[in-house]
Amino acid sequence: MKKSESVGIRRLGQVQMRAQDVERAAGFYENVLGLKLLFKAPPNLAFFDCGGVRVMIDKPEKPEFDHPGSVLYFAVDDIHASFARLKESGVRLEDEPHMIARMPDHDLWMTFFRDSEDNVLALTSEVKR
Repeated sequence: MKKSESVGIRRLGQVQMRAQDVERAAGFYENVLGLKLLFKAPPNLAFFDCGGVRVMIDKPEKPEFDHPGSVLYFAVDDIHASFARLKESGVRLEDEPHMIARMPDHDLWMTFFRDSEDNVLALTSEVKR
C-alpha cells in the first residue's frame, strides 16, 4: 500500500480493558492509578483519560471478548517511586522495577502489575544517565 493510500492513522485514540466489575475496575483506574475519569455510560462502561488516549473499561457482552486485555504500558518519570505507591496501595505486583534496555542516552525500565480485574499492566520509565 502506498503512503498516499494509507488508512490515515495518526495516533492511538482508545484502548479497551475488560472488567467483570466495572465499578471496582473504575475505582482502581481512578483511585490507584490516578487516571482522570471522563464519564460513565450505562450499563457497564467507564472512560478515562491517559495523556490524551482514552481508556475504556467495559464488561464483555460476548464470551469471545471475555479475556484479559492487552498490556497497557504507563509512562512514569520515577519508576521506583511509582512502584512504591502501587505497593503501598496493595496492588498485586508481578516483579520489581528492572532495566530492559540500555539506550544511547537513557536506560529503559519496566515493572509489571495486575489491575483489579487481573489484567496485566506495566509501568515504563526512560531514565537518563
